[in-house]
Amino acid sequence: MPNRRPDIGFLPTPPEVVDVILDLAGLNQQDLVYDLGCGDGRILIAAAQRFGVRGVGIDIDHDRVQEATHYAQQAGVSHLLTFQQQDLYESQFASATVVILYLLPHLNLKLRPRIFDQLKPGTRIISHDFDMGDWPPEQIVQIPTQEGEVATLYYWTLADAIAEIKA
Repeated sequence: MPNRRPDIGFLPTPPEVVDVILDLAGLNQQDLVYDLGCGDGRILIAAAQRFGVRGVGIDIDHDRVQEATHYAQQAGVSHLLTFQQQDLYESQFASATVVILYLLPHLNLKLRPRIFDQLKPGTRIISHDFDMGDWPPEQIVQIPTQEGEVATLYYWTLADAIAEIKA
């Protein structure tokens, strides 16, 4: 069990943004989706409901993991999803085919070396609101929210071409 506090507070992803994340990810039943900093699990729960995909949510906050587990049971998708209380920077997610992030920019950059080291070419990565520094996204999508704000999604496909960024 992690002994440290979360790096950021929980900020739920609006439902309309969840829908666009799932569409952008191009999910199919063979996918294994990891949500790093999963919060209440809403993205993975929606993915399991819509696409029947398996997913793993990782969060350092015990309360969020309990909440996500509870919501997955209520939604009838707990057989497809696992929620783990772990430190993202020590966790293993090499089996992911899709990774979803909603972290601050400096946390994305801190996680980036682990992403490059663990994930296979072809893995899709989507970050809500924050980029990955000098790693240019393949797509940027902006979504107006019901709260009158604009959410930005950054999309990458991990490819062999990232070798120069790793150096």
